[in-house]
Amino acid sequence: MIPATPSTNHPGTPPTYNYGYIWLISIVAALGGLLFGWDWVVVGGAKPFFERYFHIENNAALSGWANSCALIGCLVGALTSGVLSDRLGRKRLLVASAVLFAITSIGNGLAESFSVFIFWRILGGVAIGLASSLSPMYISEVAPASMRGRLVSVNQLTIVVGVLVAQLLNWWLVRDLPAGATDEFIRNSWFGQHGWRWMFALTAAPSLLFFIGMGFVPESPRWLLKKGREAEATRTLTRIGGEAYAQAEIRDGAINLNQEKAQSARLADLLDPRLRKVLVLGVVLAVFQQWCGINVIFNYAEDIFRAAGYDISSVLKNIAWTGSVNLAFTFVALGFVDRVGRRPLMLVGAFGLAAVYGVLGWCYHTHVTGLPMLLLVLAAIACYSMSLAPVTWVVISEIFPNRIRGAAMAVAIIALWLACFILTYTFPILNTTLGASGTFWLYGVICVLGGLFVFAKLPETSGRTLEEIERDLTE
Repeated sequence: MIPATPSTNHPGTPPTYNYGYIWLISIVAALGGLLFGWDWVVVGGAKPFFERYFHIENNAALSGWANSCALIGCLVGALTSGVLSDRLGRKRLLVASAVLFAITSIGNGLAESFSVFIFWRILGGVAIGLASSLSPMYISEVAPASMRGRLVSVNQLTIVVGVLVAQLLNWWLVRDLPAGATDEFIRNSWFGQHGWRWMFALTAAPSLLFFIGMGFVPESPRWLLKKGREAEATRTLTRIGGEAYAQAEIRDGAINLNQEKAQSARLADLLDPRLRKVLVLGVVLAVFQQWCGINVIFNYAEDIFRAAGYDISSVLKNIAWTGSVNLAFTFVALGFVDRVGRRPLMLVGAFGLAAVYGVLGWCYHTHVTGLPMLLLVLAAIACYSMSLAPVTWVVISEIFPNRIRGAAMAVAIIALWLACFILTYTFPILNTTLGASGTFWLYGVICVLGGLFVFAKLPETSGRTLEEIERDLTE
């Protein structure tokens, strides 16, 4: 137990935070993020192989459907979390997502037809939708204010670790694929028949770890108090920061909810004029995080890098590079999100991506190939990883009032997955009609508009309690 910096709502003796326990429960909850990232990008590495196995490599519509269908499940999972997380709690649904990740990864690995493959991808999306909503929400509710940005960003860190591990495993499984291999060779080889199956099935291993780990974490103390279970909440808060911290949190209203208000919270409450502007802020930020365009690099890496002159073998190596840069610059975000603040990082991400996309589009337009294209893609990922990727999750996990946080988070996450579905499904179409240059220029314009919105509407939330943020945004 180590004395902490005094919090703004705990004057006097500073709390004695149990940092080991705080980090432990946050990291376990963030394993939902690891599985989210792993399951989300595994399809990008498997794409060159399962498309040839199912004979859809020349069908842009079916290719887009295979890459985006999981987003239907993500919407269902996010909606489920909104409906049930305030009723059943955060922990139970996170356990359910761990079970779903394990079952669906094996199901995809065993799929013998395209329709069965799609079924398991959609069901796997339900697990992603649950984890993407509940992991950051849970962490934000157990984290002390002074640590909340870093701890919620740990969820993004585990997402990119999952992304990188999946990419490295994908590359390792097909590392012996001959350069210049034909479609027919790939289709009939071990890579096209079995290799891609292992890419999906291996997701079951971290799913089991997540399931076991969730047995050792408590339920969210804010949810427990919302349900009138003050003794259980006090035990958890005491273990986090000591008796004085627990008493102050409850007494200050940090989590001391009026039981009647908590029980009467409804989705309709989101339309209250005081809450509507907060909901719009969360929804727009969630949509912007997707429409900034980075996810097409992960899901359509083959198309993007082949258009830049690389063959399939080189594409898989480049994908591993993208994951490595993604991980490295997420650590940059961890170091700055509580020191520099949310708003400056969001602005750097928005306008930085716009600049990179402008140059990237020009290079595609003038038929530049090879290393310059790889470096520009890596620059875009670096910019995104230190800004929009983690900070958006931090902001939408902390701006909503406590009594409607579950429902409001669900609406924002549903908007995020709808935006991601549109982005993922339309990329092949945009790439065909506008070309790679026009597509990235379009994403650049969206980034400029998103940056202007952040500048005009997003207040700084760093270092403030959830209740202080709520008062400022709803008054």
